[in-house]
Amino acid sequence: MLVVAQIAVGSAAIFARFALSGAGPLAVSASRLTIAAVALLALAAIRSPRERTALSRRDRLIFALAGLALAIHFAAWIWSLQYTSVAISTLLVATTPIWTAAYDALARGLRLSALAFLSFAVGAVGLVMVTGFSIAAPPVSGHAILGAALAAAGAIGIAAYFILIREIRASFGTRAIVTQTYTWAAVVLIVACVGAHQPPPRLNDTAAWGGILAMALISQLLGHTAMNSALRWFSASAVAFTTLVEPIVAALLALAIFGERLSAIAVAGGLLVLGAIAIFIREERRGEARYEVKAAL
Repeated sequence: MLVVAQIAVGSAAIFARFALSGAGPLAVSASRLTIAAVALLALAAIRSPRERTALSRRDRLIFALAGLALAIHFAAWIWSLQYTSVAISTLLVATTPIWTAAYDALARGLRLSALAFLSFAVGAVGLVMVTGFSIAAPPVSGHAILGAALAAAGAIGIAAYFILIREIRASFGTRAIVTQTYTWAAVVLIVACVGAHQPPPRLNDTAAWGGILAMALISQLLGHTAMNSALRWFSASAVAFTTLVEPIVAALLALAIFGERLSAIAVAGGLLVLGAIAIFIREERRGEARYEVKAAL
């Protein structure tokens, strides 16, 4: 299940490239989330009233903010695919654990080890190697910095989502959480599309709609749901480690489908980044354990 989840989520960037051939990034993001939300709302509608959990005002506010963060994540990340390569985009989005740890260090006083800070420095060097020596041409060239910034914004957006959901995870199941957040994200993105005058693809654009449907059904509903289900058998840190496979899957698929080649220096930099993130995740979990012990005392 975990292997299938990583392949499904790692394929999202490939599906997005096809979707972007027929619509703007906001429209693609809105279409993806709307399809996923409608499917989940349909499942929720057939559930008995006994299975439905009442929402407090605080719960609704957290779900709405989490939906907003999720909308920013998808819009920024999909937008970045127009200006940078699939490999760079997915690699930058994989830096999410660094942003969550930075928040915990600043807001919660979580102490990070010297090794965690060293891994951050190594990862920064790796990112310079990847972005500075990339030879893959994106659909729109000349805006590599903007593409990298959008991908980083996508990582920050999903980090904010995880931080918000952490506050209510104990009170709600996975299906309830994704139903609420996907719906809020879809509403935000639809409003953004109207404001930006970005219509969905034409009905006869099979490539674009195929990409959108694949993102919604395979990457979103299948991939993310399988990752959440895998928490029955694996720890959260173990699942977090497996997400480092996603940039590799995306880069290999981009090479096979779009011919996006990476230089040897860029590949080495990517491996440095993935290794740094892996160390950072491990050190973050250790810091979290120390924080919980200290709080208990």
